[in-house]
Amino acid sequence: MKTNGNGKSEINVGGHVDHALAFTIPSRHARGRIVRLGPVLDGVLSAHGYPPAIGRLLAEALTLTALLGSTLKDAGGQLTVQAQTEGGVVDLLVCDYRGGEMRGYVRHDADRLAEMPADPSLFALFGRGYLAITFDQAATGERYQGIVPLEGGSLAAAAESYFNQSDQLPSLVRLATGGNDRDGHVAGGILIQHLPEGEEGRERLHVRQNHEEWDHVVALAGTITDAELIDGGLPLDGIAWRLFHEEDEVRVLPLIALSQNCRCNADHIRSVIARFPADERAEMADSDGMIHVDCEFCSRRYSFALADFTD
Repeated sequence: MKTNGNGKSEINVGGHVDHALAFTIPSRHARGRIVRLGPVLDGVLSAHGYPPAIGRLLAEALTLTALLGSTLKDAGGQLTVQAQTEGGVVDLLVCDYRGGEMRGYVRHDADRLAEMPADPSLFALFGRGYLAITFDQAATGERYQGIVPLEGGSLAAAAESYFNQSDQLPSLVRLATGGNDRDGHVAGGILIQHLPEGEEGRERLHVRQNHEEWDHVVALAGTITDAELIDGGLPLDGIAWRLFHEEDEVRVLPLIALSQNCRCNADHIRSVIARFPADERAEMADSDGMIHVDCEFCSRRYSFALADFTD
């Protein structure tokens, strides 16, 4: 029976898109996140008019960012997913999450991309690259970063490698995308992990040889389809119910709302420019005495008069 943790059966019919849902399966010592994005993707992708292959890549990266970022317990904490590459079409990919707010950007070689198939491989996009996932805890000031090679067939595979190598935490990650610029974009994802410690006295997983509980969870979670992940008519907890309804209990937590927000602002950028020496500010200015700063995330331009800065 599926319950909300208070012994009551519950299905939430809202929160179909731009939300994250956390759940746990106590008897299997597993926890998970399910995410579906819609208007958030439209907001991010429309800032640059990306080609379809790059749009799909960024949609997957944003979904992965939402899955990981929604695990933060610190409301002011930030999660950043960054891919840097060598020899690929993509030069830089970066997404971040803070308090449910998300943004993302991809810098790529449009000419090289045009010469490739419509659905290029991960290696074609990134070459020899790596995926860095950084957790910044605002409350404690602590930062934790894990880095793994961008190998395998997808970002989901790279994320699984991250958890296996950095955290020694058995994980399953699935990502799916759909839609287009005309009708709107949609993406969905699921992250399920086997807890390193469960009941009191339970030994850590990485010292055990057999994980029957985890094998069972993976077998069930592996039946998820791309269509289910991106189906806006299927509630997120409906996915958890479909996958794990035979378990004794599946506990779901309140939905986490997700939104697109770049967080760039004129006051902050002005304060950064003001820290430069006067001669360097002069070099930044154009022939009209204006300093222009473009935000790569949202394509917004900020302009400041050089004369307004005084030492």
